[in-house]
Amino acid sequence: MFQQQFYIVANILMALDALIMIVTGYIAYLISLEVRAEGLVMAWHDFLGCVLFSMFANNYFMAKFGFYTLRRFPSTWPMMGAVFLAVSLDFIVLSTGVILAGIDPFSRVYLIVHFLSALSALIITRVVLYYYLDQRALTASNSRQILLVGSQDRIAAVAAALDRQRSWGHQVAGSLRIKRDDNERASQIPVLGELSDFDRVLRERQIDEVILALPKDFRLNLDEYVQTCKKMGVAFRIVPAMFDFTEASLRVETIQGIPTLTDHVGFAGASGLMYKKLLDLVAGFLGFIGFLLLYPIAGLAIKLDSPGPVLFKQRRVGMHGRVFTLYKFRSMVADAESRKNELLKESEMAGPIFKIERDPRITRVGRFLRRTSIDEFPQFINVLKGEMSLVGTRPPTLDEVTQYEDWHRRRISIKPGITGLWQISGRSKITNFADVVKLDLQYIDRWRFRRDLAILWKTIWAVLTGKGAK
Repeated sequence: MFQQQFYIVANILMALDALIMIVTGYIAYLISLEVRAEGLVMAWHDFLGCVLFSMFANNYFMAKFGFYTLRRFPSTWPMMGAVFLAVSLDFIVLSTGVILAGIDPFSRVYLIVHFLSALSALIITRVVLYYYLDQRALTASNSRQILLVGSQDRIAAVAAALDRQRSWGHQVAGSLRIKRDDNERASQIPVLGELSDFDRVLRERQIDEVILALPKDFRLNLDEYVQTCKKMGVAFRIVPAMFDFTEASLRVETIQGIPTLTDHVGFAGASGLMYKKLLDLVAGFLGFIGFLLLYPIAGLAIKLDSPGPVLFKQRRVGMHGRVFTLYKFRSMVADAESRKNELLKESEMAGPIFKIERDPRITRVGRFLRRTSIDEFPQFINVLKGEMSLVGTRPPTLDEVTQYEDWHRRRISIKPGITGLWQISGRSKITNFADVVKLDLQYIDRWRFRRDLAILWKTIWAVLTGKGAK
């Protein structure tokens, strides 16, 4: 995952660097035409050759100085120094080429302006990008939370490698020690317990990935822990020691030279996640505009129909146990939550989900909002905040998750969605929670970006025809 993530970032950076060299070169050429202090006007075809040469030379030298690799610079100053050296070499080589090619006239104003503007733009681009990645890594909701399991020395080595690893954001949430004397050694990594606490930590903490870094002399039935991760939808990596472990879905990846056997639990790779995120941002923005337009009309109708707030807010469970506040237009009476216990015995759904076809708490306006799915529009706020996705699994309540079996938890290994397979499969006809989970796991295991588009189209069709909405 880390390699895939930065390969995408590296490709974007290469294209952006090339664009910077072309744009700054064109600006420098226009400035040289305006100044003309030297009486020199470089021919258009000479300028085109120079700017294309500097573009390719810059990508080459930036690559040589490590700007398109997974390894991060220790701080901003070494990074800025490396950019300065790379750009300096660009224009030294360019100047040498101009002399050898006999390009005349050649504007020194163009050369100086292009150098300074390209240098500034490249540094600003890196500072902004690295700041964004580093700040993203500080937030638990956006960063990948990692649990390290193993001996103190191997955990420290993996943690150091993770610290040098550039990604979209990851944090070491803590570690589990395998020896009681490990806690006596100084460490900046919080110890969350012992190996016997493995299941409890996965349930209670927001863990996205487990890295097992066991020493050679430690004997452990890895399959037990691997199967627990797979049941709960938590990705895992194994730093190989003296064991032979084969799994069809495993892939070999490295973290700064440390080999790992990785299972991403059947969901999207980095490129697929990027496409999904772009769709969420675009559709989320458009949906939010729709919410703003609907709010005055829907809000007035809700207020006239029954007392209480316009928006219904409820704590829900998101990806790997992250708790967030879900927003909807209120479709029930104001005290609906307090009256839920009275109706539990009438639930038509077998399992943790509570569902009644003719729920007496739903208001007249609420039935219309639900039938037309207008009540879902405030959830675009959750999409823009990164708490939900456009397409995913149904976001469960906190009390539902406490009743989950281990294999149920894999349905919350991804971000919940406004719509999903359950919604387009006739949700009003499904009466068994196990069937809901099976649909969710089918979505996770067979995910493709085009399937998200297909689900969105079927959702729109279901809303227009009223199919499955009760």
